[in-house]
Amino acid sequence: MARCERCDVNEENSRMVMQGRVVVAGEAGGSVLKSDEPLSFWGGYDQKSGEIIDRRHPLSGQIAADKILVIPFTRGSSTTTAVLLESVRVGVAPAAIVTTGADHFLALASIVADEMYGKPIPIVALDRGDFDQIKSGMHLRLGTDGAIECGFLSQNE
Repeated sequence: MARCERCDVNEENSRMVMQGRVVVAGEAGGSVLKSDEPLSFWGGYDQKSGEIIDRRHPLSGQIAADKILVIPFTRGSSTTTAVLLESVRVGVAPAAIVTTGADHFLALASIVADEMYGKPIPIVALDRGDFDQIKSGMHLRLGTDGAIECGFLSQNE
């Protein structure tokens, strides 16, 4: 039977819980869209559709809107904040973001989105070992305390 060394998960329960560090508090749930490659939101994320449009990125063509976007960090500059903020306004932002550290540009976008639209994006940072346990196709539920419950989607979910 396969067992994750770092989390409480195995083939029988196919669920795990890990503790992350809250960057921006909030609750969210959804399916995972994950890449081990950083993402540049400027020129890489369509703020009108939520599509990842950087054709060199492994997630190119995928829609991140309403998903839990799992990326190690962002590439680029403060334009990340503007693109993500506009995607919140339009309604095509990720439901939450999980990273390997506190990304200031993502955090700023979420905080401003909360102030302007009342719609913060929950952001949680995980250590690299826990980050590596998350796979596309899993379902995550983020709590306001940084706890992340995750597991694989069943046919009924």
